[in-house]
Amino acid sequence: MSTILEPHQLLAFAAASAVLVGMPGPNIVYIITRSMAHGVRTGVVSVLGVETGTAVYAIATALGLSALIAASPLAFNVIRYLGVGYLVYLAIRELTRRRHGADSPGDEQPVRPRRVYVDGLLMNLLNPKVALFFLAFLPQFLTPGATGSAAQAEVLALGVVTVVVALVIDLGYAVAGGLVGRALRDRVSRGGDWKRRLPVAGIYLAIAAAAATTGSSA
Repeated sequence: MSTILEPHQLLAFAAASAVLVGMPGPNIVYIITRSMAHGVRTGVVSVLGVETGTAVYAIATALGLSALIAASPLAFNVIRYLGVGYLVYLAIRELTRRRHGADSPGDEQPVRPRRVYVDGLLMNLLNPKVALFFLAFLPQFLTPGATGSAAQAEVLALGVVTVVVALVIDLGYAVAGGLVGRALRDRVSRGGDWKRRLPVAGIYLAIAAAAATTGSSA
C-alpha cells in the first residue's frame, strides 16, 4: 500500500530531520575525522557507509525490528558494546597503519574505499541509538490512525527522507573536513606522522567512551 503522507508532512519532517541530523554527534565527528585525516574522497565514502547503516535501521523500524532491540536491554547492550569494541579497533588500526614510503613523512598506506565503506557501515549499524532515534522521532509525523501496511509505508517514506537529508548534510561536513585537513596536512606532517595519528585515534576512543557510558534501552 502506498504512503498516505501529504507533501506538507514530508516537508515538515525534512525540516525537523535537518535540525536533528545536523547537530554534531558521533556520526558527524567520525565523518569529519576521516575527511581531515585521509581526504574528501575518504570522507564521502564514509558518508555512504554511515548512511547505508541509517537506511538499514529505517527498514528495521518499519518491520518492527528496532522495537525489539529497544525492548531488550541485552540485545541493545550487545550491539552497543560491539560498537565500542569496533571503535577501539579503529583507534588501534590508525596508530599501527604503515607508512607508504620512508622518504614521505606525510604519506601513508592508501586507504581502500571498500574498507572505508565497511567502517562507516559498521560504525552506524553497531550504534543501537539509531533505532531509538527512529522509534522516538518518526511516529510523531505519521498520519493519525495509520496502522498495518499503511503505517509501514509511511515509516519507510520518512526513513528515505531521513537518509536523503543526512546524506546532504554529511557530505557537506565531509567536504569541509577534507578541505581543512588539506590545509593542515603540511603543517602536521612537518611535526611527524604521530602528530596526525594520535588525535585521530583519540577521537575514536572518545566516541567509544561516550557510547559505553551514556544511555541504554532501559
